[in-house]
Amino acid sequence: MTRAAQDLHELYAARITDQTRRLTEAVAGADAAAPVPGLDGWTLAHLLRHVGGAHRWAETVIRTRATAPVSDDQVNEVTPGKDDDVPGLSAWLLEGAEQFAATLRATPEDTPVWTVAPSGKPVFWARRMTYETVVHRYDATVAAGGRYTLDARTAIDGIEEWLGFSTLPQAYASPEDQAALIAPARTLHLHGTDAPDDDGEAGEWLIDLGTEPMTWRRGHEKATTAVRGPLRDILLALYERRAPDAELQLFGEEDLFARWVHAAGDWLRR
Repeated sequence: MTRAAQDLHELYAARITDQTRRLTEAVAGADAAAPVPGLDGWTLAHLLRHVGGAHRWAETVIRTRATAPVSDDQVNEVTPGKDDDVPGLSAWLLEGAEQFAATLRATPEDTPVWTVAPSGKPVFWARRMTYETVVHRYDATVAAGGRYTLDARTAIDGIEEWLGFSTLPQAYASPEDQAALIAPARTLHLHGTDAPDDDGEAGEWLIDLGTEPMTWRRGHEKATTAVRGPLRDILLALYERRAPDAELQLFGEEDLFARWVHAAGDWLRR
């Protein structure tokens, strides 16, 4: 494994375990039956089962070197058991995250594996499970009545993962939904106001919806629609979530942002 890939595997392994630990800390003392806002009847028990199932599903893909789709029943079949409680589910969740991290660290970066989008490498699942956990940690935190924080570098990487997906046809419910967003000279600009000072390009993006296929790039450019605010809030907005203390500002064609996010996020919904 190259040093760069090893560092990337280690980065995501550490982020997954850290974000999972933070999630379990957020729900400590909460009721497993507490409803999760915005998730259509789910309780914390449903949510914890979903996240833990996702970790185990992705770990199976990597560990078995799967080259074809693996059943995702454990991701979607999340009906709580009669004895489910937060301590037990939290322990199970941590166990799965640690198992995923260990498998990732032990897997060469060039190992071919099945992925749901272009990549075919384990790092796809490392990154995807990181932000699956990051976003659902927000859901769990809100359900438990806590305050959600997220560091800028993690938010930046999560935003760029989402942007990469937003250009893919399979991210949309139909080709028509993607085509409806494209119009001459139509652009979006995202501006994170708390980006690190040591990277001049970090924290700003231009999404070009004026051509097919759609593209995105880092940089500060004028656009027909602009979104400005903390990186945490931008990432959450891409997943159609808004923290009670969010500080987002929208300029220009404001409804475009909501339509783009909803259409491009179809395959990541829940």
